[in-house]
Amino acid sequence: MSTVFDPGAAAARATGAILDDTLHGGSRGVVVDSPPGAGKSTLVVRAALELAAAGHPLMVIAQTNAQVDDLVVRLAEKDPELPVGRLHSSDSDPYDKVLDGLANVTKSAKAADLAGLDVVISTAAKWAHVKNVEPWGHAIVDEAYQMRSDALLAVAGLFERALFVGDPGQLDPFSIVGADQWAGLSYDPSASAVSTLLAHNPELPQHRLPVSWRLPASAAPLVSDAFYPYTPFRSGTDHGDRKLSFGVASDGSGPDRVLDEAAESGWGLLELPARHTPRTDPEAVRAVALVVRRLLDRGGVATSERAEEPVPVTADRVAVGTAHRDQAAAVRAALAELGVTGVAVDTANRLQGREFDVTVVLHPLSGRPDATAFHLETGRLCVLASRHRHACVVVCREGVADLLDEHPSTEPVQLGVTVKFPDGWEANHAVLAHLAEHKVRWKP
Repeated sequence: MSTVFDPGAAAARATGAILDDTLHGGSRGVVVDSPPGAGKSTLVVRAALELAAAGHPLMVIAQTNAQVDDLVVRLAEKDPELPVGRLHSSDSDPYDKVLDGLANVTKSAKAADLAGLDVVISTAAKWAHVKNVEPWGHAIVDEAYQMRSDALLAVAGLFERALFVGDPGQLDPFSIVGADQWAGLSYDPSASAVSTLLAHNPELPQHRLPVSWRLPASAAPLVSDAFYPYTPFRSGTDHGDRKLSFGVASDGSGPDRVLDEAAESGWGLLELPARHTPRTDPEAVRAVALVVRRLLDRGGVATSERAEEPVPVTADRVAVGTAHRDQAAAVRAALAELGVTGVAVDTANRLQGREFDVTVVLHPLSGRPDATAFHLETGRLCVLASRHRHACVVVCREGVADLLDEHPSTEPVQLGVTVKFPDGWEANHAVLAHLAEHKVRWKP
C-alpha cells in the first residue's frame, strides 16, 4: 500500500535531525541544503533559539545587512526577552530603523559592547574585522552558498562549531576579480564556502530540507528536476490548494491570454517573434509592463492555504525579474508610463531570497545572438523561476532553443573542477520544454 506524502511530517523529521546534529552531534560543522521557500530562515531562527536556550552563546553570520536585520526582527518576534546583539558598520545609516523599537536588541559597531549577549548577528564582511575576542562556541552561517570561501576563512577563527544553511541552486558567490588561477584548487577563494568546506571535510553531516512551502504544486516538480536533480524536493501544497483568478474577463490580447494560462496552470510563456535585439529590447520590455498592468487591471485574487478568503494580488505582491540592471531600469520606466507603481523590479541577484504571489520574467536569452556563460548560469534562471507562490509568466522571443543548440558551452574545462550539474544549457532546455506547453504567441 502506497503511503501518502505528508509534507509537514517530512519537514519536521528533517528539522529534528538537523537540530539534533547541531546541538548534540560531535562534528565541527553541519551543512543543510534548502530548496527555494523551504523555511531556511525559520530553521536558522529556531536553531538560534534552541542553542541560546541550551546556554550556548551564538554568533550568526549573514551575507547582507537586509538579511541580518530580517533575522534580528524574526528572533525578536519569536522571543521578545532574548538578548540579541546587532553588530553593525560605522556608516551613517547602518541598520534598519525598525530595530530601534525592539527593547531586547542592543546595537553597536564594536563587538566588545555586545559580549555576553545570547546571540550576536552581523554580516560576514563586518565579522571579518572582529579581532581579539573570545571565540563563540557556536555559529550559524545563513545563505552559506552565497558566501565566498575567502570570506569564511576570514571569520573561521571566531567560532568552534557551525551550522551552514543555504540554497545550492541559487546564484554563485559574486566576485569582481577573475579567479582562473585558483580553479581546481581546494582553496579556490571564489568558490562557495560550502563547496570548499566539504572539499576539506567530506565527513561532515549533510542534511536537506525536503519541502518548498513557497512553490506551488505546479512549479515544484519542474524547479526540482531542472535545478536540484540530486537534492529533490516536493511542494508543501497540492494541486487545488491554491487558485489565482481574475475579476475582469480577458480582452483577447496576448498579455491577457498568457495571464489566463498562468492562472490555470501556474506557468505562461508570452512568445514574441524571433529577432536579434538590443539588451533592453523595447518590445519585450513593453510586453512585460503590459502583462503587469493587465494583471493589476483585471483584479487578480489569490486563494491559498494561508487565508480562507481570497486575497487581492496587489502591486507589492508582484515582481519582475531580469538578468541585467539596465533591463530592470527599462521595465521600471515602461511601468511608470503605464501608471504602475509598487511592483518590485530587479535583477535575479537582488530578488534572491524574496517571495511574491506572481512573477513576470524577461528571459535571460530573449533576443540574444549568443549564449554566454553569464546568461546560461543555472542559478540565474533558477532564481527567476522560483520566486512565486501562484504563477510565473515568462516573456521571451522565439528561437531560444535554436540559440542553445547553436551555442554549446565554450567555457574552458578546468582540471580538478567539479562540473556543476545541471549545467545552464540543460536547465534552460528543461525549462523551455515545459514552458512550450503553456505558450501564447503574440505580435505586439
